[in-house]
Amino acid sequence: MPHLFSPYTLKGVTLRNRIAMSPMTMYRSTDGHMDDFHVMYLGARAAGGFGLIYPEQVAITPDGRTTPHCAGIWKDDQVEGHRRVTSIIDEMGSVAGIQLGHTGRNGSELKPWVGGMLGSQLPPDHPEGWQVVGPSDVPYGFEKRPYPVHPLSVDEIRTIHRQYAEAAVRAHEAGYRWLEMHFAHGYLGASFYSPLANKRTDAYGGSLENRARFLLEALDAVREVWPEDLPLTARLGCDDFHPDGAQFEESIEVVRWLKDHGLDMIDLSMGGNTDDMRDAFFPTPSAWVERGARVRAEVGIPATVSWNLGVPQNADRAIREDKVDLVLLGRPALANPHWPVWAARELGHDDPFTLVPEDWGWWLSNFRGHDPSIGWPGVARQDADELQAAG
Repeated sequence: MPHLFSPYTLKGVTLRNRIAMSPMTMYRSTDGHMDDFHVMYLGARAAGGFGLIYPEQVAITPDGRTTPHCAGIWKDDQVEGHRRVTSIIDEMGSVAGIQLGHTGRNGSELKPWVGGMLGSQLPPDHPEGWQVVGPSDVPYGFEKRPYPVHPLSVDEIRTIHRQYAEAAVRAHEAGYRWLEMHFAHGYLGASFYSPLANKRTDAYGGSLENRARFLLEALDAVREVWPEDLPLTARLGCDDFHPDGAQFEESIEVVRWLKDHGLDMIDLSMGGNTDDMRDAFFPTPSAWVERGARVRAEVGIPATVSWNLGVPQNADRAIREDKVDLVLLGRPALANPHWPVWAARELGHDDPFTLVPEDWGWWLSNFRGHDPSIGWPGVARQDADELQAAG
């Protein structure tokens, strides 16, 4: 039976466990470059035992960033910073993954702690701002993102698909061994997929097939250049939680199309195309696990999910019950870079310190003295049901 700490193989890559660190934007880049901060931050999580490490959504173009301070891989001189990141992740025993994306109409923003959680958009003529783009001239709300959206022409769409492929080539050169395409959270791929943002009447709008066309063609472009023996996955915004937006039931069919086009794994998340979400369940513990299990069973594709899996018993249950293949952790990885070690102790792992580098593990396993003083929290005695109820 698989469990949270069992290895997982997809294509030619084997992860040491089923725990992945979700991409999280850090707003620490200058002109898209990764630097010492990223080496420190990502290397610490790799040393902490995570099996798969994503830095953050990495922009394929300058105008594909969320803010002027976000990471990119749209030009060759950015590769070296990424190479430093993949090198430390590999040295610490983890696998480096990259999530490629374009923020579309949700770009040209201030950092969230400056502009607020929903962002404050910089005007196109601001020295650090730019013209945002989308499938149609529909802005994301009018309070904090009030500026016009440039609707992409077909030629511009094809250019973006080529830029996805060029970014994938650079990602491989930088040493990434796992690639995810970001089609969720209100960014460009998600906005093409959602009727809330996509009002086009050409081949890229209207029907489900047309709204999925941007995603499939972007995937095709990357599939042509990404090595066949390395995993190619996608995060899909499969539900807008709005009656006029993307629906989960139709997304199951889209996942089937993505699989037919060469996708190796699906990562399910919210569409994020509106603030007017209704009956959204994702704040609850293990929120997306059942939907991951359903898509995995009905489409026959490996699946992973995130959102509120930071209680070790819940994360382990999702794997033990064979509902998803990996769990993605975001804020828990920020809060505790050694979350896998803590989880291993909570779950009764025979030797949790095998998850850290060998030299650290030796000292921690052979500590002689007062056990609580080692610096690791004691094992909680609440059972999983209590923890689930507590969230």
